[in-house]
Amino acid sequence: MLPPQTHDTDAPIRLTDNDAALAKLSAVRQNYLSDPFIKYFVPRASLQPPRPPLINVGTFVRTVAIDDLVDQWLDLSSAERKKCQIVSLGAGSDTRFWQLATGPRKDCLSKYIEVDFPEITMKKAMAIKKNKDLSAVLGVPEDVKLEQGGTALFSPLYDLLPADLRQDPSVALGSLTTVTGNAPPILDASLPTLLIFECVLVYMSSRESNTLLHWFHAYFSSHGDGILGAIVYEMFGLGDSFGRVMVSNLKTRNVSLPGADPYATVESLPSRFLNLNYSSARALTLKDIRRDYIAPKEFVRISKLEMLDEVEELDLVLEHYAITWGLTTLGSRSAPWDDWGFRRKEQDEEDE
Repeated sequence: MLPPQTHDTDAPIRLTDNDAALAKLSAVRQNYLSDPFIKYFVPRASLQPPRPPLINVGTFVRTVAIDDLVDQWLDLSSAERKKCQIVSLGAGSDTRFWQLATGPRKDCLSKYIEVDFPEITMKKAMAIKKNKDLSAVLGVPEDVKLEQGGTALFSPLYDLLPADLRQDPSVALGSLTTVTGNAPPILDASLPTLLIFECVLVYMSSRESNTLLHWFHAYFSSHGDGILGAIVYEMFGLGDSFGRVMVSNLKTRNVSLPGADPYATVESLPSRFLNLNYSSARALTLKDIRRDYIAPKEFVRISKLEMLDEVEELDLVLEHYAITWGLTTLGSRSAPWDDWGFRRKEQDEEDE
């Protein structure tokens, strides 16, 4: 007699990474973005059809906005003559590490760490190992090691770790802060460290996400005068008619969004950090970012790529997604970190 089949309740959440990867691939193919690496993480990439213009524009705004905050973080670290660490939690098929490690700010990076479900990290580790364009960025082959049954990958600059972020972080992420033999912890609390959560916390309960953010805050607070920042991209304000339709559509895919419940407005989003004693936090909707914080030349360029008939629908979608960024400055080191954040883009600034 066959054993009863177990229902994998996390499979629908993992599948949302496929949606994001396909959207990124489409935006790249339609010339909204430049990313030579995303195709390596999409099966049969050459056969994938383009996504609608609305999705391409949304992917563009999300990507360039987060890139802006990340680049600023690297520049601020460099201004203090320090390298920085980045921890991408729920990273999925994201390619930001390869973009940074081959870009003009590559020397600013001390360590880039990605964490996700083991099913996702195993697929990503296999893709990295079998593709020369990806693996060459990590260093010489003997310095790149697969561990934990192929679900983890370690290299001098980049680590890929399996974990369920809903679990106790001292267990799920304990390897980041544990001294092993003569080796120091993977996370150096003396270095400026940036956490990235792209559509991650919204799939967790508030208790679980608060525990995770508090754990990082406590680690850096107890180790000198480090700098800790975090970027959260996710849906919010789902109590209106549009939000209810979004929630209903996701339920048909067995995906729920418990993390969105406490945040009815964009003004409520910074409380995620402020209630946990982060020094500061701010939030903007993607609608506001597209209107005021995208460089005018880029705005004009992408407007010529495709005909966008659904401008009102686009605005409706973008005003239900937001980027929140929080900061903890310990000791007396708040300047110049307090300036970290979006700046309105003006035409004359571009022309200087």
